[in-house]
Formats: sequence, structure tokens, C-alpha cells
Amino acid sequence: MPRVMNAPLLSIITPAFNGVRFIEQCIELVAAENCPEVEHVIVDGGSSDGTAEKIKAAAARFSHLRWLSEPDNGQSEAMNKGIKLARAEVIGFLNIDDFYVPGTLRRILSLIPSLPKPALLVGNCMVLGEDEKPLFYNQPRNLKLQALLMGRRLHPYPVNPSQYFYHRQLHDLVGTYRTDCHYEMDAEFIFRAVQKANLVYLNEHWGNFRLIAGTKTFEDNAQGLGADRLKHWYHHYRKDIGLFSRIKAALSYPLFHEQNLVGDWLLEHRSISAAAKSIFFPQIKYLLHTALKRHSAQDTEEIRDIT
Repeated sequence: MPRVMNAPLLSIITPAFNGVRFIEQCIELVAAENCPEVEHVIVDGGSSDGTAEKIKAAAARFSHLRWLSEPDNGQSEAMNKGIKLARAEVIGFLNIDDFYVPGTLRRILSLIPSLPKPALLVGNCMVLGEDEKPLFYNQPRNLKLQALLMGRRLHPYPVNPSQYFYHRQLHDLVGTYRTDCHYEMDAEFIFRAVQKANLVYLNEHWGNFRLIAGTKTFEDNAQGLGADRLKHWYHHYRKDIGLFSRIKAALSYPLFHEQNLVGDWLLEHRSISAAAKSIFFPQIKYLLHTALKRHSAQDTEEIRDIT
């Protein structure tokens, strides 16, 4: 049984609501990491299916587990409550139906002392379907906002909080999770966070995201509602990048966000696309540089860097 130290180094926050199917496994898997420097904070939204009772029973067994159960206005509010309850400088979120690769929390603990503040530390995530069948592997290698806004098939954002951790003070710079976002709050936060955080990406598998029937994201996707909401945030955050990056994002997003034949061909023939870029981009660069001499220094700097 892990015993949490007086001042934990890492707080794992789990928002919960009527999640009796997965809550015990979630608690047990975090406990199995056996990291005394880690606390597990669970914020339950007033479940009526026995979830709170299982959390209470587990808290009697695990001294590293702290919990709260009261009505809230959705997952984002529960996450923000968890941030206030967390005692560590570095936090991570784990939804009740997701799980870490064994050893992940020890790995994060080993990295914390060397992280620049505030850091957003990101690894990879396996998205799993029914019977734990792998659907796809998320590797968000380029976390700069201007890259992310070009489309998730070209530069994917981290799809699940089980694959990233960050200094809690980052919220002092970018705010907390939006309580008017009930589904895409993670992606919206990422678009804000990458603008202020020291970005650290490691090509390591840390998280597992269950995309299965009965889970919140699966049911939302099945209704076809998530795409438009996510599209809104992609367009909204273009205002935070320079002019040339906005042009690139506007041109790239239709090709590289959702699946389509042209985007498929470009992704499959990246070497040809790279060759075309080396031929045409210097000319485009010169024309834009000439046309935009009077624009901001930020835009001029982006034009210099496009090759």
C-alpha cells in the first residue's frame, strides 16, 4: 500500500460521475504504481450508482487517496476542484475509464526535478476500442500552436490527459478548464497551455484511452456532435498566431483534420510534398516578405522560418 508523503511531488486528479464500472480499477492501478510521492485526488460529482461508496471504501485502504463527493456542473468544474485540492506542484488527470502504462508515474517522478517551470510534459497514448483492441497511436511530436492548428492528422494534439503532466502554476498563466466545455475541455486547454508552457515531448508510451461504448467521448462521437465543437476551437485560436501561420492553418486544416483523399495522398507521399516545399517555398517566402514588410515583427520572423 503506497503511503503518500506530507508534500507529494505529483497529484493525479480523477473526475468521476456514475462510473461504477471502472472506478475500482482506476484506483487500484494508480495504487499499484506504489509511489509514496504520488497522491490520488478523486472528485465525484454526486454519483447515484455506487461510485462514491466504492471511493469511500478505497480511501479507507489507501492513505494516498483523497476524495470529495458533491454535486457539480460537469467534468470541467470537477477538474477545477481537483486542481484546488491538489497539493503537488505537478499534476496530471486520469479519467476513470483510462489507465497508465505500468511504470509511468515513476518515470514522471524521475523527470520532475529537471523540468523547466512551468512545463507541459507530453508522451504518447494508445487509443483502445472494444476488448482493448488498439485503434490508433497518438504521437503529438510538434506541440507548437501554429503546428497543431494545421490539423490533427498532420500534427496531432494530445488526445487524452493520461499522456501529459504539467506544473499546476500553468493555470495561473492560462486559466483553469472552461466550465462551458463539457467534452472538448482538454483540447481547448492544450491550445492555451502550449502558448505559455515550456514544452517537453518524449516519444514514450504513457497513457491508454478507452474509446468504447458507454464512455462519454464514444457516445458523443456516435452522435456526430464533437467535430463541430472542436472545429470551433481550431478556428478560434488562429487569432493567437502570426499572419503567415494563420494562412498555413487555413489552407492545411481542410486537408489534414478529417480524412479525405487529397490529405491521404499528401500524408502518404510526404517526400514528394517536402520536395515541392523546397522548390516553391523560397519563392513564396520572398513574395510574402516583400508584401508584408510593414507587418509585425512576429509575422516577419515566421516568414523567415517557413523553410
